Amino acid sequence: MGNIGSSGNGWRRNGTRRNHPPPLLSASAAGSLASSGALLSSPSSGPQMESASWSRYGYGPMIPPPPPVPYIEHQKAVTIRNDVNLKKESLKLVPDEENPEKLLVSFASDATLAGRMTVIFFAKEGENCDLTPMKESILPPVTVPFEQGLGQKFTQPSGTGIDFSMFEESELVKVDADIYHLAVKAEALPVNQDRSGGDQASGAMNSQITQAVLEKEKGEYHTRVVKQIMWVSGVRYELQEIYGIGNSVDDSVDANDPGKECVICLSESRDTTVLPCRHMLLCKGFEMPKQSLPNM
Repeated sequence: MGNIGSSGNGWRRNGTRRNHPPPLLSASAAGSLASSGALLSSPSSGPQMESASWSRYGYGPMIPPPPPVPYIEHQKAVTIRNDVNLKKESLKLVPDEENPEKLLVSFASDATLAGRMTVIFFAKEGENCDLTPMKESILPPVTVPFEQGLGQKFTQPSGTGIDFSMFEESELVKVDADIYHLAVKAEALPVNQDRSGGDQASGAMNSQITQAVLEKEKGEYHTRVVKQIMWVSGVRYELQEIYGIGNSVDDSVDANDPGKECVICLSESRDTTVLPCRHMLLCKGFEMPKQSLPNM
């Protein structure tokens, strides 16, 4: 006699229930059950089952919804007063007319206060932005006072420059990671303070430090600024380039040039920088929304 199939009540001849697969749920029903906590860990009651059982029948694992996007707190930038600024694109080495074998450091700067410039070759930065000359015996630091004013031209005193013939080429091309071929420290002195006072603690004054390395091109050495630092009220700040600021403040550019307009209102001039990309794109009338981003 052949096998007898299952009866309408779902029982086999041997008295065991047929092992039917779980019912297929629609996407909306599955999402509703998942959000209500119905699809958890017990396969023995109602529609509840383990995610492994769901996957076994080819429906794929249950994937929980993504967490909500965290709230982003917008912070206002802090304005720092810079009393002296070395224009890094102007830093270069020029021949010493009285000593042809030496090169002098030259650059342009702006200063709202009088102060002093210190030129250091092979400089290492320490605590409180103090600079240590690593070859002081042959290249001592040179300190020169400067007056208050804009568009000043600085040139290292004759005879105090660097003679490249005193060094191996490897010393001029590559140095340790924390040592720079050239550093210029521009310190703005408080009003009524003697600029020649060597006993004044350097770390206590507001200053700007420009650090540069030497690069050889077509047989000649040139300077390349790597970093600029501000030391203000005992806090160290590293200056970053602002992209597009030249077109925004350059008076030689036509005021009707679309490159100077805010990219949002298309009428006001650009005067606001976006962080962290540091592009000057907006005007001060634009304000970023403070609410959090919508959940995806």
